[in-house]
Amino acid sequence: MSGIFCSLRQLSVTYGRGVAAALDGIDLDITAGERLAIIGESGSGKSTLARALAGLLPDGARVGGEMRWPGLGHPPRPGRDFGFVFQDPGASLNPVLTIGEQIAEGARRHLGLSWKQAYVRAEELLERVRIAQADKVKRAFPHQLSGGQRQRAAIAAAIAARPQLLIADEATSALDVVVQAEIVRLLDGLVREDGMTLLFITHDIALASGFVDRIAVFRNARLVEAGPVRSVLSAPESDYTSALLASHRDLATPPLIAEVLP
Repeated sequence: MSGIFCSLRQLSVTYGRGVAAALDGIDLDITAGERLAIIGESGSGKSTLARALAGLLPDGARVGGEMRWPGLGHPPRPGRDFGFVFQDPGASLNPVLTIGEQIAEGARRHLGLSWKQAYVRAEELLERVRIAQADKVKRAFPHQLSGGQRQRAAIAAAIAARPQLLIADEATSALDVVVQAEIVRLLDGLVREDGMTLLFITHDIALASGFVDRIAVFRNARLVEAGPVRSVLSAPESDYTSALLASHRDLATPPLIAEVLP
């Protein structure tokens, strides 16, 4: 990791007059090449942060504070400088275009490839995200794939133009736990191989802590604390972070009802 990729100072976002801020005075630096988890419950502001970084806030949203991009030297270009993986690939993928078309479009538009070259890259990316029979899948439509396959295809589309920043917004929450683990390993491998910066947004602190470098905890539109994952897990500064950690239960936790044991 090296240098500051993005620097936020007193970043605030409000969606309408007379309503509470969706983000309130956020100070946060994102380091180039790091894997940063944004943790928080629904309504904490984590998805608003992602959309603010990507320039995807709805019309009428009011933005205050400062957002600087020293790692780029200019505001990020959608599709080129960052890729975005949404929670529901069934909604983010176009149902009337083949998987190959949707992946190839980003490579064609941003890398200047011909359609033929872009389709070759699309198939290579499908293989890279570990989809079997990539040559057939690129001709399939989203409804013909499983949820895990659709999310892998969405990841392939997000990295088609070789972005420097990959934003995964609750990209695993709609999947079962086995597929969640597979997607996390995939994301981890891709960002390491390509030297991308990863913003991994989730409500699951246990899932994120297994592979990220730093954790930033959000609550009620504010940044509660941020730091290296080991520091946050071993000595959280906030009572809220402590509560998140205490609420986590895994397979090693004794069952709530002892009678269920054989």
